[in-house]
Amino acid sequence: MAWRSSSTTNAGLIGNLASSKLIKSPRVKEAMLAVDRAHYTRTGAYEDSPQSIGHSATVSAPHMHAHACEGLIDHLRPGSRVLDVGSGSGYLTHVLANLVAPNGSVIGVDHIQELVNLSVQNVRKSAEGRELLDSGRVRFYKADGRLGWKEGAPYDAIHVGAAAGGMQQNLIDQLQSPGRLFIPVEEGRLQNIWIVDKLEDGSVTQKKLYEVFFVPLTDAPE
Repeated sequence: MAWRSSSTTNAGLIGNLASSKLIKSPRVKEAMLAVDRAHYTRTGAYEDSPQSIGHSATVSAPHMHAHACEGLIDHLRPGSRVLDVGSGSGYLTHVLANLVAPNGSVIGVDHIQELVNLSVQNVRKSAEGRELLDSGRVRFYKADGRLGWKEGAPYDAIHVGAAAGGMQQNLIDQLQSPGRLFIPVEEGRLQNIWIVDKLEDGSVTQKKLYEVFFVPLTDAPE
C-alpha cells in the first residue's frame, strides 16, 4: 500500500516509491529526488500522505505526484511547456520543471493569492528553485484554474491537482497537438483520474484510469 512508502528522509521516501513500483521512470525518480518535500510542507514531509497547507488546500500524497508525472512523462521533454493547475505549495511545479529541463517552462496557477505567495516562497528555499524563478522557467499566477492560462498556451502537458466538476474544455483547448491533460473529475459521489490526449490532427481521446480523492477545483473562498 502507498502509505508503506513513508520514510524519515526525502531519499528514503522516493526510494520506497520506486521499490513499490509507484515510480517506474528513472527520470521521474531523479526529478523527485531533486526536490526536498520538506520545503513544501511543515508537517509529514516524508510521509506518503496529503498534508494541509492552509486555505482548505493540501499538498497531495507523494504517490499521487508520482502517478501524475508517470502519466504525463511522454509529454515532459526538454523544452516542453507545462501548466500546473491548482499548484498549491509549488512542489509538483518544481518537479515538473526538472522533467522539462534545461529549457522547458512550467506555469503554476492557483485561485488563492496566499498560496501563490507560498509557492514562490517554497521554491526559493533551494538554490535550484531560485534559479528556476529568476530565469522565468517557473512562474506562478493567481487565476481560476478552470480557465487555464491562455497567455502561455499551447501546453504540451497540463496537470490538474484538484477535482473538477466535469471535463474542462478550456484546458483541452489549451493543449498542444499532440498534448496531454491529467485531471481528476467528479462523477457523482466519486472522483476519477482521466487522461485526455489531443492528437496531432487535433482529435481528442479520453481514458478513465482510477478512483481518487482530491479537494475540489472551485472558486476562491470569499
